[in-house]
This record gives sequence, C-alpha cells and structure tokens, in this order.
Amino acid sequence: MDTMKYVIGLDGGTQSTKVAIYDLQGRVICEEKASLSPLYSPDADTAEHPGDDLWDSLKATGKGLMAKFQGDPNDIIAIGLGSIRCCRTYLKKDGTLAYPVINWMDKRLAKPYPGNIPEFQYLSTTTGYLTARLTGNFVDTAANYEGVYGPFSKEEWKWSDNPEDYKPYNITRENLFDLVMPGEQLGTVTHEAALATGFPEGCPVIATANDKAAEGLGAGIIDDSTCLISLGTYIGGMVNGHEFNDSATHYWSNLSAIPHRYLYEGMKGIRRGMWSVSWFKEVMGPPWAEKAKAEGLSVEQLLEREALPVPAGSDGLITVPEFLSPNDMPYRKAMMIGFDGRHKRGHMYRSILESIAMTMHISMTNMFEEMGYRPQRLIVSGGGSKSDLFMQIFADVFGMDSVRNEITDAAGIGAAVCAAVGVGAYPDYETAVANMVRIQDSFKPNLENTALYQKVEDTVYRNIKDYSDPVNKKIYSLFG
Repeated sequence: MDTMKYVIGLDGGTQSTKVAIYDLQGRVICEEKASLSPLYSPDADTAEHPGDDLWDSLKATGKGLMAKFQGDPNDIIAIGLGSIRCCRTYLKKDGTLAYPVINWMDKRLAKPYPGNIPEFQYLSTTTGYLTARLTGNFVDTAANYEGVYGPFSKEEWKWSDNPEDYKPYNITRENLFDLVMPGEQLGTVTHEAALATGFPEGCPVIATANDKAAEGLGAGIIDDSTCLISLGTYIGGMVNGHEFNDSATHYWSNLSAIPHRYLYEGMKGIRRGMWSVSWFKEVMGPPWAEKAKAEGLSVEQLLEREALPVPAGSDGLITVPEFLSPNDMPYRKAMMIGFDGRHKRGHMYRSILESIAMTMHISMTNMFEEMGYRPQRLIVSGGGSKSDLFMQIFADVFGMDSVRNEITDAAGIGAAVCAAVGVGAYPDYETAVANMVRIQDSFKPNLENTALYQKVEDTVYRNIKDYSDPVNKKIYSLFG
C-alpha cells in the first residue's frame, strides 16, 4: 500500500479528547485536542460527564483536525476508535444518551443497571457510544468490557449464551451491543457524522480496545522485555501477559488490543494519578500561570525548574497520592507529611512525582514477583513523560532504564496501529508496531538515588498507611 496514506487515531480520555492523523510510519501529520468539562461530582460517589461532552468534544476536535490537514481526505484509509475504559453509557433506541456518561470514578459502576432510566435501550461503553454516533451501528470492541456490564467471558471475549446469566445485571442480551475484535471494522462514517466531525464520509472505523490496552500497544508492549507506566488520570503499570489469569493476587488480566491476548496490570494503580499534578497547578493559582506564560513556559515546566535542585527524597517530604479513595476504604486520604523549614514549592512538586513513582514501583515489584519474571526496561507514556525530571525519577526508583518514545500519546498511536492493521496496511500487529512505534531517548538510573528510594520504600512508604489509616478514619467520621 502506498505510504502516502493516513490513519486517524482517536484517544478519548477522562480530561480531554485527542485526535491525530498519522502516516503509515507512525509520524504525526497533525493533531487536535480539546479539554473536557469538569466532571459533575456533587458527592463522593458520583462522577458524570456533563451534557454530551464526549461526543461534543469529538465533533470539535475532528473539525479542528481536518481543518489542519493539508492532504487529500480520500487518502485517510481508516479511523482507530479508542476511548476511556470502565465507564458506562445508557443509550436510547437511536444511540443517543439516555443519561450522562458515568465516569470510571463513579461508585455506581459496581452495581447493575438500576432499572429507572427513561428511554433506556442499550447499556454500553464509551467506545460503543461513539461507534453508534460515528457509524450508526450498535457494535463495540470486545476489548473494552471491564466492569459490570453483563455476563462477559474474558476467556472467550464474548457474551454469555444463557439468558439466565443476564438477570443479575437487570438487563437482557438485547440491551447490549454486538462485539467485534480489535482490528475489525465497526462500520463507516455516516453522512451525518461526517458533517458533525469533519471526518471523511465512508471512512472505515476500526475497533481498538480499552484506552490502557491501546496505550500498551502504542508503547510497543508486545513481549516480556518491557513494562509500561501509563501516566493518565488513572496511572497503571502493565506488562505483556501470556494467558488469562483470574487468580493472581497482585495483578489482573486486562484484555489486549491484540485479539485474544492479555496485558497483566498491577492491582494497585493510582486513581486520580496525574490529576494530582493538575490539582497542584490549580493550588498555585492564576499568578503562577501568568508567570509561566510570561516566561514562555508551561506551569509544569516552571514547577520542574524549581524541583530540579531538590535532592532525591525531597529532604524527607513524603506524599501519599490517595486523592480518590478505594471503594472499600473510603476513609483513605491524600497526605503530604514531614514538612520543616527546608521545604519549598519545588520540594512539594518533586514529592508528588516521587510518590507516583514509588507507589507504582511497589505495585509492579509485587506483580513481577508473582509473575516470576522481571522486565529489563521501563517505558513511560502519557503527558507526564515529557518531563525529563519525572523520567529520571522513574529510572532511579525502578533501578532500570526509563524509555520515552517519540510519540508520548501512546493510546493515540495504538489506535492508529489498530486502524492500519484493520485495513491491511500491515499484515499483523508486530509488523505495524515495528514500523510505527519508535524510541526517542532513554534515562539511566542513578544507583545512589535508587538505593535511597529503596530505603524510603522499605522503612516508610510500604507501611505508611498502617499508621495513617487510624487517623484518617477519625477524620472521615467527622467530615466524610
């Protein structure tokens, strides 16, 4: 196939929608991004996307993307559709929303359909909803079904054939979309969707997977040599999985973006992970943002500059990034402890970054020990990987090379890889990854820092919640 063909990768996240056009060598031709509205969270149990935010942002980013594209739209051969996992959509008969999209942070997701939503016809994921809007078809990728939807088999990647299995979910099979494998066609862009998004009418829309699995593919995680830290609103760590395993203690089997394969993902990810960085930016307030703008820097770059002189360990300032408590431990709170006169803004920022790296190191070390093998290289993806300081902290904490790819939006390029394979531009995923995913640079660990972080983990960090939980329980009893 001629190399002057292009694919679109769609990466829908919790805080933004990103779309990009790639050539078949994985180079970004143009891209567009739109922030989503803040989640509607009137209480600790609720997290909804207001209005029709996911579709509205896709319309805006699609039109913005196509306005930037200087090539022939007819040369765009496929769209890889990816979006947030573990969310729930309740849809009307025509595929539009019957209720706002329920985000993965919403505690209602642990429960089945409540049975009281007017005009409810379908229960689906975010990828299913966007597929319906783009193609008019009620189909979805099988690789985005993690959570309480219906009786889905992760071994067989299919719905149950037994009608009785649907009763605990308060739905029937007719309330669920048909499923296809990653890399298969979901449909084509309708005339109405083309007018709304700017995407070429008739362009094939290709199934990907849940956003973390698409990210794993886009980062190049296709063998045992490499593990991945995904820096998103949810921060997860994953490695290539050999088979489905539902009995592991420290990891679970996530469906891969490659059909009938798996990614092993650590049980202890960080909910509201990079959200903690966003929170700290907001705490700094408008004057800090104005200062960054005046110097031609992002707020993160300005904070990184202040954090660079701070030594490893942040002079004893310890952060626990528990900004969203687990459902079974609602009393847990984020903490920053150990303040003294040495500590400034740079210490606080570095401590947040270190807390993320140490939390993930503990989680993944437990996973490696249970799996029986340890990858030799760490790939870090997501916007946070643009920070040299953060990359070095990961290298030091893990004691292994920390790698950054040319494209840090791994979910987007992962969606593009699925699209390319789906229309036959490449014969298989391995070939597509080899041609479309490339390393940019690598950070080697400072072994003195590695030894220090290990001491902090062993003496403080692994056990800190044993001491803080009793206090936080008392706080929770007073303030929730």
